[in-house]
Amino acid sequence: MKNVVGYRPLGGTIEFGERGHDTVVREIREEIGAELVDVRYLGTLENLFVYLGRPGHEIALIYMAHLRDGSLRDRDLITARDDAGGAFRCLWKQLDEFRRGVPLYPDGLLEMLTDRTR
Repeated sequence: MKNVVGYRPLGGTIEFGERGHDTVVREIREEIGAELVDVRYLGTLENLFVYLGRPGHEIALIYMAHLRDGSLRDRDLITARDDAGGAFRCLWKQLDEFRRGVPLYPDGLLEMLTDRTR
């Protein structure tokens, strides 16, 4: 395992008693103030990784959805908020960028999305 900078979709941690579907809706609302529609479960990915020098282990439930406000797709940059209220940048990326080697996390996500878009 090595440290690599890359991209990952918005999301977060399931809270006790919360369903995965409800988590992704809540997280997107909290992070970018957007509502989701047509939320669909795609699958589960499990990864061992190193981030900021620390080992991690995640089990990621992957969902695909549409933004209720499609105009958000026209923005080059969206400012989001994390759980502590800190700001971070969200960028739209084409799958082809990741196919050309730009890192996408969690591992296996590109293959999962590629299978769904064929």
